[in-house]
Amino acid sequence: MVQAVHLDDSQQLSEVAKKPGTSSFKASKTGFEGREAEVGKAVQLALKTMANSAGYQHEMNDALVKARLHAMQFAKDNNLMEEYVAHDIKTMSPINTRVGMIIEKSGDKEAALVGLCERTACHYQLVLETEAEEGKRTFKSPWGNVLNACKRLNMFDLTEQEIHENWYVPRIKGFAKDMGVEVNVSDWNEDGVITLTLAD
Repeated sequence: MVQAVHLDDSQQLSEVAKKPGTSSFKASKTGFEGREAEVGKAVQLALKTMANSAGYQHEMNDALVKARLHAMQFAKDNNLMEEYVAHDIKTMSPINTRVGMIIEKSGDKEAALVGLCERTACHYQLVLETEAEEGKRTFKSPWGNVLNACKRLNMFDLTEQEIHENWYVPRIKGFAKDMGVEVNVSDWNEDGVITLTLAD
């Protein structure tokens, strides 16, 4: 691998002079070369979403939060929350079982938290910020902004605590079981901060 030369590095400049026809100067890259149109559309979507304050200030996760809330409200209204959770666990089982195989081969249970939070758009598009420490992930419940706005219109009667206890916790426990690990989920707090930790 060729090292980039700093313009004030006279020692390396003499070495560069010995290799005519080659350059050790490297242009910076973003990793999105060839995808400029796609990046432009993503930025445009972000700006449109953040500029939308009709009724309430929309956040980047707004559409995903609403879609999940619609499904959870339907499950609640029809006494199907347990079935809805079981369906999510079953649907995600092939992916979670694969993460479990990685954990079994590597012995590294941290892969479970990475699988639940970092490697899945299902989490990071829903939860806008997650603090990662070894064996621990912390984030704020994503439901409050939309729930507060939409409750005024009588769209939902769910509470964040209800979502946490009846939907989120059992899903995470089910996902972790398929990975072959145990993950602790913090009890509901009024500040909405949720912590996942690996069980010993």
